[in-house]
Amino acid sequence: MHNSERVILPGSSVVVNDCQSIYNGYKGFVQRITEDRAAVLFEGGNWDKLLTIPIKNLELG
Repeated sequence: MHNSERVILPGSSVVVNDCQSIYNGYKGFVQRITEDRAAVLFEGGNWDKLLTIPIKNLELG
């Protein structure tokens, strides 16, 4: 791993980077990580949604 690479950990703020997903561009918070997937909490006004997304489709935001 290069020094410039940052690690996604629980509590990190992330942005979905997957043009195939309807959540592309959404910003959320990582709740937990299991193997190659992360549970990301999205909040929007009067709704909350917890989704499991592959880590490769997330970037720190």
